[in-house]
Amino acid sequence: MKRFLLIGLDGGELSLLTPWMDAGHLPHLAALRQQGTCQALASTRPPVTFPAWTTCVTGVNPGRHGIFDFTEICPGDYAIRFINQTHRRTPALWNILDGTDKRSCVLGVPGTYPPEPLNGVMVSGFDSPVCTGVDRSFVYPTARYPQVKDWRFADFQEHDIGPGWHAAALEKLLAGIESKTRCAEALLAEAPWDFFMMVYGESDTVSHHFWLFHDENSPRHRPGFEDAILQVYRKLDEAVGRLMAVAGDDVTVGIVSDHGFGGAGTGVVHLNNWLAEEGYLQWREGGRESLLKRWALSLTPESWRGALFRRFGGLAAKAESQARFGRIDWAHTRAWSEELNYFPSIRLNLAGREPDGQVRPEDYDGVVAELCDALNAWEAVARAVPRGACYDGPETERAPDIIVELALEAGYSPACLRSTPGGPTTRRLEENEYLGGKERGMNGTHRDAGILLLSEPTEVTDATLMDIAPTVLSVLGVSGPAMEGRALLGGGHGTRPVKRGVDPTAYTAEEEAVVAERMRALGYYE
Repeated sequence: MKRFLLIGLDGGELSLLTPWMDAGHLPHLAALRQQGTCQALASTRPPVTFPAWTTCVTGVNPGRHGIFDFTEICPGDYAIRFINQTHRRTPALWNILDGTDKRSCVLGVPGTYPPEPLNGVMVSGFDSPVCTGVDRSFVYPTARYPQVKDWRFADFQEHDIGPGWHAAALEKLLAGIESKTRCAEALLAEAPWDFFMMVYGESDTVSHHFWLFHDENSPRHRPGFEDAILQVYRKLDEAVGRLMAVAGDDVTVGIVSDHGFGGAGTGVVHLNNWLAEEGYLQWREGGRESLLKRWALSLTPESWRGALFRRFGGLAAKAESQARFGRIDWAHTRAWSEELNYFPSIRLNLAGREPDGQVRPEDYDGVVAELCDALNAWEAVARAVPRGACYDGPETERAPDIIVELALEAGYSPACLRSTPGGPTTRRLEENEYLGGKERGMNGTHRDAGILLLSEPTEVTDATLMDIAPTVLSVLGVSGPAMEGRALLGGGHGTRPVKRGVDPTAYTAEEEAVVAERMRALGYYE
């Protein structure tokens, strides 16, 4: 019987992988390339962690599986809420295999909290409500918890980066790879499995924060830690070799990444200030609610924040939403942006959808087209398109109305950062901002194409993330729901996705608060 070992290297970049394989730094990955396939793997648009990994395991685009980001806008409100795996509207690989005699082991895949009961073992990804490592709520069945209790996420903050930060972070990244590998080795050896999937996040984290040291052409380049990214890739290559050795024979191996990586330049774009300048958005006076969060975070010791957010969950959720939207005068605003660096986009203030909507539904298409034309005429933007140009399916309405791709400067991406009312539409980072950090413009940023290595050759040369799920099913000899992707190693599936029929289950107020604190510790919010 065939088995499939699928290893995710979050943010794995082919332009790094290829020369390092050629130079002998990554012998196990190079052996896979020699044996089978190595090529670029097209991501989702934009290339964002949650929708990309969800596409990988469902074989359909976000317009069908319904996951577009870590959060979504609350219906009928100017507020956000955190999403979880119950918001996924199409089955993942393990759901499909659960209806057969196949056993799955799924470790650390983003977007999988809470863990789903399955024929096998699951350890949820980093969206679960803890700070730095797993607890029993991550694990199904919970009896497996002692084997995976050392599974760690990035157990350091990525926001305020100062002296000594990089040395400590690199040490913890390398240790994190080791702890994950040991957990996986134990389960590979002891838990019967037909499909085994795990994701390493360290390749993403190191590229976000160490790119300016690695890339001597970066506008932000500075000496030191030149081989940090290589150290992490070498450790990951070692891990791949160890996992393949334990997995044994008669196993198809796949190495995938959800997106690629590149450098960031010194440019900054403030979308809401541009919208204000163009007459689509108006700021309001005051904004005291947004100051509440800044005050609380500045005066609260970091070690206390988790407990306080757990206790005052409703206040925390309101503070987070107000930090994004509290300064906008909705009665005089037709469009606004969340100004997410990893997901530049624009939403209309639509009557009937938003509480104080200013755009009539009959004017929706015209305003979207008008805004896209104006954005595409702005030199800071490479392309702005309606959401329907990126997504297809019944869940497309969950996406922002306009997807924005910012223009690269000599191959380096600008940062999309939070606007200050009355501030500029674009600016340059000061030299003391070059190190960046989450919400401060990281020095390494996502790119559209990730990596694909297979232990068997394929004739397909334009693989996408949607192709991974049907490939796994084909190798395992399992028929599943029709998918948009193709089986790269034979077989195939159609293009009519099937909904799961599971209603989303929101986090409790306490869980939501802890997730907010975890995401803040990772640096996704200021």
